[in-house]
Amino acid sequence: MKRRTFLETGAVVLTLGVSPLARGANIITVRIWPAPEYSRVTIESDSALSTTHTFVANPPRLAVDITGVTLNPALKELVAKVQPGDPNIAGIRAGQFTPTVVRLVIDLKQAIRPQVFTLAPVAAYQHRLVFDLYPAQAIDPLDALIAQHIPPKSQPASSDPLGELMAQHSSKPTPKKASAPTAPLSPASSTPAAKTTPPVSPGPGPGPGTNTSQNPTTPTTDRLIIIALDPGHGGEDPGAVGPGGTHEKNVVLKLAHLLRDRINAAEVKGMTMRAYLTRDGDFFVPLHVRVQKARRVKADLFMSLHADAFFTPQPQGASVFALSQGGASSSAARWMAAKENKADLIGGLNVKAKDAVVQSALLDMSTTAQITDSLKLGGSLLGEIGRVGKLHKSRVEQASFAVLKAPDIPSVLVEAAFISNPKEEAKLNSEEYQNQLADALMRGILAYFSKNPPLSRSRKTG
Repeated sequence: MKRRTFLETGAVVLTLGVSPLARGANIITVRIWPAPEYSRVTIESDSALSTTHTFVANPPRLAVDITGVTLNPALKELVAKVQPGDPNIAGIRAGQFTPTVVRLVIDLKQAIRPQVFTLAPVAAYQHRLVFDLYPAQAIDPLDALIAQHIPPKSQPASSDPLGELMAQHSSKPTPKKASAPTAPLSPASSTPAAKTTPPVSPGPGPGPGTNTSQNPTTPTTDRLIIIALDPGHGGEDPGAVGPGGTHEKNVVLKLAHLLRDRINAAEVKGMTMRAYLTRDGDFFVPLHVRVQKARRVKADLFMSLHADAFFTPQPQGASVFALSQGGASSSAARWMAAKENKADLIGGLNVKAKDAVVQSALLDMSTTAQITDSLKLGGSLLGEIGRVGKLHKSRVEQASFAVLKAPDIPSVLVEAAFISNPKEEAKLNSEEYQNQLADALMRGILAYFSKNPPLSRSRKTG
């Protein structure tokens, strides 16, 4: 009798345990990240969601059925979270399609290539259901760079837009901007070399990295120097968070904007400079895509901007890192690379997308020449950063950072300060220090190119 009572009691316990599962997942929060390159919708829940989706082309819209949930207040918030300026999403409708299925209809402003995938819990996030809405006509990073500097009406239908940009700036000198650094940057910037040959366009052959040897048959050129600035993290990935609540992703984007203004107002040895940002807003960019963008615009150098963090508030100072083909130069560098390489997990990379797998394989071809040039660049930057703030390490550190693996572009990762240190967090939020740091980075860039002029670009022949 006692055994029977125990089993009955056990049955009651089991029934109570199954009951919450029957109600399905609980929606915790929703987020929308709009950007010209793609818009992301994220639904976070306490357990994995089961979905089916259909894309309708005319008018463009994405219908998503989520099984095992009810239309709670969190899901209803999606409707109000769509921003009028979202380049891709016109609006979202949500309804209880059946007692156990919620249907979302995402009305779109243009044809898109949707990616719908789930992410397992990581860092501060629980389960995530993600809709990445890419325009069917993908934005070309080179076109985006050209659009910043050529008015739309005058953009030529050319197969060589970079050559057209070079030609425009050869005939129309760029006026110095008010935001340029107030301190002298480099003697080279005040003594431009005479321009003796017409501009030419980039062609096939070696990448645009620096090189001490040049083919004597290669014509000289009015050179446009392109610098890829990579503000770390973004979107779903906030990066490190300071004790006062400062997000790393916001600080480094501000720094990138300040440095972009200085680059666009400068020249070295008679060569015009232009900056390209891998992200110019608050959205997530996978690590391999950041490198891919820099290569697509034929960047002459790549600088990834970050703000360091540690478990304790004591560490302070800036650091510069380059790639390592072997082991890390220190345990701290190895730890830093492992932390930064987790950005794809936190930001939410769709690992099933073919592009991610292919590009990751292609970018595992680091070269000795690239690392040598990166160390030279890093040394120039450290020398200037040390004039405006403390250095965490006085030499360039090395480790296997995924974002530094362009085989043909000198690449460095700059940790501007320890955002986990309250004093340095305050400095990172200071307009005065931000400008000082941008000036220092600009001086380092100019010093590097003064000693390591980039290769001439060859004219296309066919």
